[in-house]
Amino acid sequence: MSPLEAYDALEIATALLAAFGSAFVRGLTGFGMAILLVPILALALSPLDAVILANCLSLAIGLLEIRRLVRGSERSAWWISGLVVVTTPLGLIALAATSPGIARVVIAGIACSAFVAIILPRGGTASPGRLTTGGVGVLSGLMTGYAGMPGPPVVPYYVGRALDRETAKASMMLIFTIAAASGLMSGAAIGALELRLPLLAALLFPAVLVGNALGNRFSGRIADTVWRAIVGIVLGGAALAAVLRLI
Repeated sequence: MSPLEAYDALEIATALLAAFGSAFVRGLTGFGMAILLVPILALALSPLDAVILANCLSLAIGLLEIRRLVRGSERSAWWISGLVVVTTPLGLIALAATSPGIARVVIAGIACSAFVAIILPRGGTASPGRLTTGGVGVLSGLMTGYAGMPGPPVVPYYVGRALDRETAKASMMLIFTIAAASGLMSGAAIGALELRLPLLAALLFPAVLVGNALGNRFSGRIADTVWRAIVGIVLGGAALAAVLRLI
């Protein structure tokens, strides 16, 4: 049997639509791919498969843009990324030991936490202290492993400050790319990275490319205040959808 025969037509169609929509949001806002993609994929796949598949797609699209991300990111992105690499395996081990039902509840909670954090008052342009930055890195790594979502701590850290949009986007995308690589390495280490998942990711990747390109095009045409409003709406919508799926 072909590895892709493990999925039926409805599962693949759902994954294609989710990949396109989440990639569009990524291109538009600089984040949102995992936050939107994982909860949807977890309805058709196991939570562990959904996390690993999202990491495959996030790494692939991030590597295509890596030069721009390295050039445009804030220095703090490297510190956060280093902590993500260290703590991601702990989150993935916890996910592998958790029942799918509990994992879906936790993933929904993570999506809600991102929305709550983003509506808090914005700070200045200066990077927060080492303790805050370290906490963001540790939490992001744990969430990368457990839910394939490095974004909930990272997005408020950058968007919640008065940084210019391109610096915030590049910093977030760089962290998410490194987080995806860390998640895949951790998955391989515990034997969860099966061949069928990279193959399914390859099938979905054209939808990711198109969605991301369209999002980038629209992003350049909107004002910064509108962009920040869209960030809040996306996080709020993801949180609401994740909760509704549990009811």
